[in-house]
Formats: sequence, structure tokens, C-alpha cells
Amino acid sequence: MQDVDPWRISVAPMMDCTDRHGRYFLRLLSPHVRLYTEMVTAAAIVRGDPDRLLRFSPAEHPLALQLGGSDPELLVAAVLKAGVYGYDEINLNAGCPSPRVSEGSFGACLMADPELVGRCISAMRAATDLPVTVKTRIGIDDRDDYGFLCAFVARVAAAGCGTFVVHARKALLSGLSPRENREIPPLLYATVYRLKADFPALRIILNGGIDTLTAVGAHLAAGVDGVMVGRKAYADPYWLTDVESAFLDRTCTWQRPSRAAIVRAMADYAEQEMREGVRLHHITRHMLGLYHGRPGARAWRRFLSTRVGSADAGPELLLESLQMVAGEDAGF
Repeated sequence: MQDVDPWRISVAPMMDCTDRHGRYFLRLLSPHVRLYTEMVTAAAIVRGDPDRLLRFSPAEHPLALQLGGSDPELLVAAVLKAGVYGYDEINLNAGCPSPRVSEGSFGACLMADPELVGRCISAMRAATDLPVTVKTRIGIDDRDDYGFLCAFVARVAAAGCGTFVVHARKALLSGLSPRENREIPPLLYATVYRLKADFPALRIILNGGIDTLTAVGAHLAAGVDGVMVGRKAYADPYWLTDVESAFLDRTCTWQRPSRAAIVRAMADYAEQEMREGVRLHHITRHMLGLYHGRPGARAWRRFLSTRVGSADAGPELLLESLQMVAGEDAGF
């Protein structure tokens, strides 16, 4: 296989899911998928503890930092603080429909002000050599015509953004919860295909409701430059080994790890992290979908969920958990 675009397959930024422990776990399942942090507000980085918010394992590369914000100066300050950590990309959130995010004047509501987004992109690009990208929707509320989307993309691209991750749903900024905004507005993949056709020089990544290998392949065949998967990768993380094998393994020599091997690797990781005061639960909570759909999965999840809270819970608990699925995972 020839080298593929490093944005070809990525895992979406997901609050409470793609923290550094979750990302380390996902990286074990796919060496090449592009990972994104949870959204981190520029204000939190500038006014808080950047090391707590930004540090990560070198194993997580390629890794993008997703920022939330709408003040160019504050975003620049956050980018400069993040610069010492070695991210591979800075991504501006212009797609989150959460009311809390909208109240802070960032997220999907930014689509209504492409001039401001353009100023943010210009300022950040002047502060870093990293790619500065945007994650957005196809529209907001009643502003969901194709012309609105094109005008937004054209203005932001003129400011220097060459990569857009487009969730193929519009966002309803009032009346729907974030979960409902991921499910109720219809998916309009053809709109994103059309956007790529009309802006061939831009890298267009499709996001939204993608949960099968067939769908990933069909979207790539339709002409978009990449596909971003979300909840599927968290609920059924071992699926990423299929994604790696089908779309990212450049040499066709990658050896898929067994689930048991992943558990053992996470036990080693937990041992290191717990020496620094991390609670085991903060690591194991990301792993509960590993045996999704396999015999013993329920017993395995129950074992981890009930045992991590005990005072003597340590990394060896992960190794002990394999007894719940003994004999099931000799191969994959």
C-alpha cells in the first residue's frame, strides 16, 4: 500500500472519552489512526494548569489538540503554551452544539460569524508552524443551505485553513441536547461530497454516524480525503484493529494484537500511571468495550467495574480480569 494521507482515518474528539488514558488505549489498537484530544478551552490553558491539560504520552502521535475559543488573542496564547508539548495539529472547534459551549461563544455557533473564525485562524497560523484546522457542521438552526456552508468554508480557507472536518449534520443550538444533536438532525453525506468537489484544493474529512468498514470505504470512494469515526471507536474499540488492517496498514505486515495483549499492555501502563497518583478507574473506564460482542464480555465489564473501587485495586486487577474471558482470546 502506498503512503496514505495522515488524516485518512481519525477518531473524533469526545468529551470524557478521548482523554490521555483513553487515547493511549486506542493507540494500542491502531498505530496509525489520527487521534484528537477532548476539546480544551483556550481560557483553561492560559489561566489554569497547562501541564495537567496538555501533557500526553509520545506513543499517542499523531495527535491533534482541539481548542475551544473565539478570542484570537486568547487562542494564540493557548497555542503558544501548547507549542512545547509537541502536538501534530491544532484544531478549532466550530461544531460542538452544547449550550454551555455556545454560551462561551465558541463551538457550532461560530459558523454564524465566519469573519471571526477567519481572524482566529489567521492569528493561530501566525503563532505556529503546525496545521491549523477546523471541525464544523454543515449548518446551524435554519441557516442550513449549501450556500451558507460554502461561504463559511471559503472565508475560513482564505484565512489559511486547508483542512476541514465536517460533521454531516446541522446543529440545532437550542432545544436539543448534545446527544440528540448527534442523532436527530439527518445525516447529509452528499453535502460533504459536494463540498469536496467544489473545493478540491482543501482537505475535507467526513464525520458523523460512521460505524462500519463498508461505510468507511464507501465514503473514501466518494472522494472525501478522510473519515473521522466517533462513538463506534469508543463503544467497540477493537473495531479499530479492522480499520487499521483495511485502511492504514501501509506494508500489509501489521500484526493485529489480541485483546489479551491489549489488557496486558494497559496493565503495564496503569502501573506507571498509578505511581504518579492516577486512580485505576480513570484508566479502566475507557477499556470496558474491549470485549464488545464476545463471550464473557458482560462478566469482564462487571469484574472491572466492581473491583476498581476497592482500596487494594492495582494494575494486577487487569491481569486477573482475563480469567473472565479465559480461552476466548487465544487469537483475536
